[in-house]
Amino acid sequence: TGTYPVLLPPEVASSLFGHFIGAIRGPNLYRDASFLVGHQGKQVFADHIRVHEQPHLPRAAGSASYDGEGVATSARDLVADGILQGYVLDSYAGRKLSLPSTGNAGGVHNLTVAPGSEDLEALCKRMGTGVLVSDLMGMGVSIITGDYSRGASGFWVENGVIAHPIKEFTIAGQLADMFLNIVAVGSDTDTRGNTRTGSVLLSPMTVAGQ
Repeated sequence: TGTYPVLLPPEVASSLFGHFIGAIRGPNLYRDASFLVGHQGKQVFADHIRVHEQPHLPRAAGSASYDGEGVATSARDLVADGILQGYVLDSYAGRKLSLPSTGNAGGVHNLTVAPGSEDLEALCKRMGTGVLVSDLMGMGVSIITGDYSRGASGFWVENGVIAHPIKEFTIAGQLADMFLNIVAVGSDTDTRGNTRTGSVLLSPMTVAGQ
């Protein structure tokens, strides 16, 4: 138990950006049920983070010319230089918010987090001592408040090297702080799903276990 940096491999890091999309989806915004209500144009991620949609990638999992309502999709930045550029809206949510549809009826299309230059092994070395999470469990995340607490298993890392496996611990923090304190995104982008991200190294979080 203590406060340690946390490293999420790509298949785990994708859930972090799933929470971000949940926080900027139209229904959560017009119901005032998101900690990111009113944050368009504001800093929500570290300034080196870019998150964008690429709906027209050939043969990619989330590619689509039109959304579920027939609105044409287009490539766009959701986050540039850490600043929230726009929301995720269908036509109904757009009308409720007096904004145009963003072509996201049915969800986002090939959500892509711009990669850095370091792979998972390099990020472990950069982390030094901390936790490499291999699995997350439970649903202890509130989009309304941004509170984050998940059960986890993974590996204890010392001096940049995996020392031994660990299980039945929790990692906890606040999504707003986690987004702003992303240290690095890895070069090891997983392109198999609709969320395309590399590993993510987070500043120290509360880690609790025995």
